[in-house]
Amino acid sequence: MIYKHCPKCKQSNPLETRSCKKCCETLGAKYRIVVIQKGIRNSRVVDSLVMARQIEATMKADMLRDEFNIVDHQVQKVITLNDVWAKYLPHIQASKKSWTTDELYYRKYLQTAFGDTELSDIIPLRIEKFKRSFKGKTTIRGRAFEPGTVKNLLVLLKRLFNIAIKWEIFKGVNPVSKVSMPKVDNEIVRFLDDDQVTELQGILDLWPVKAESNIIRFLMYTGCRRGEAFSLKWPDVDLDRGMITLVKPKGGRSVTLPVSDKVLTVLKSIERTDSSLVFPDKNGIRRKGISAWYSIKKMAGLPAEFRLHDLRHHFASSLVSSGVDIFTVSKLLTHRNITTSQRYAHLSDDAMRAATNKAGELFDRKPAEIISIKIAR
Repeated sequence: MIYKHCPKCKQSNPLETRSCKKCCETLGAKYRIVVIQKGIRNSRVVDSLVMARQIEATMKADMLRDEFNIVDHQVQKVITLNDVWAKYLPHIQASKKSWTTDELYYRKYLQTAFGDTELSDIIPLRIEKFKRSFKGKTTIRGRAFEPGTVKNLLVLLKRLFNIAIKWEIFKGVNPVSKVSMPKVDNEIVRFLDDDQVTELQGILDLWPVKAESNIIRFLMYTGCRRGEAFSLKWPDVDLDRGMITLVKPKGGRSVTLPVSDKVLTVLKSIERTDSSLVFPDKNGIRRKGISAWYSIKKMAGLPAEFRLHDLRHHFASSLVSSGVDIFTVSKLLTHRNITTSQRYAHLSDDAMRAATNKAGELFDRKPAEIISIKIAR
């Protein structure tokens, strides 16, 4: 039998149906073929009715000729990307801190494009079309898809195939390895000038929800990743010594860092709740984001492309420009490798160049000026 397939709820519908009878989603060109013989059920999802009819005929012929690989009178299960994901998800939930991001990427993008597809049918050409499909599209916030986002989707798809190969549920070459990754410029460092910082500080002073302004100030004054701030708990804050402990920051072990007087002022101004979290949401649980950031950013007149994460870049840039060495900045940013901090090195060069120019001015002074300086001393 051939049915119209609903990618959203996986419901099979009669061919003449226009909307899914279960979730009311408008049905497109997705068809499920179901062939049952001797209690054995086999199904496939394809993208055209012509292909569905051809495959249905082939499947019936193969079953009649007993060409399926039958073990103990059961057909070998067709492995789809959804099957791999179902095995992979518990694995990353136990071992990966950012598993929720993977889950979002899979549910929102990869599942829709490849979820019901047999692994062998996910070929490089199909992946290339998937990659190109993001060109010209915008996010729910109206911004163009960043190359980095598309790259993250392909990296996740590649990882799923690697897992399938490792667990011996797929035999063959990883098809994603034959698709070129989008070029991503991760060396862009966005930071604010003095006027922009003043405007942002002014908006934060007037912002009515202090919990939101406090966490933005904390990120700006510490350079922490937002996930580290969201997970920070009061037992990990030592107000007397001016220290905070980041428990298992991204890619590393727990680390205790000193904080400035400005950070301590922010922390001391926070009204404690029953939650152990320093910056809980209104329900007392871990935050997932700061929705107010977009309004605050707009009111402060900051560039549209300036992200919350760029406060981290601003923190590092300010330190390096002020003459703080890269090694110290790397420690404060909890980078595992100092090479990650090298994106800020050119700012250090600028500071040293300014110093050498100042030295040059001293040598350019006339003898009379130098004598007058000595006499004044």
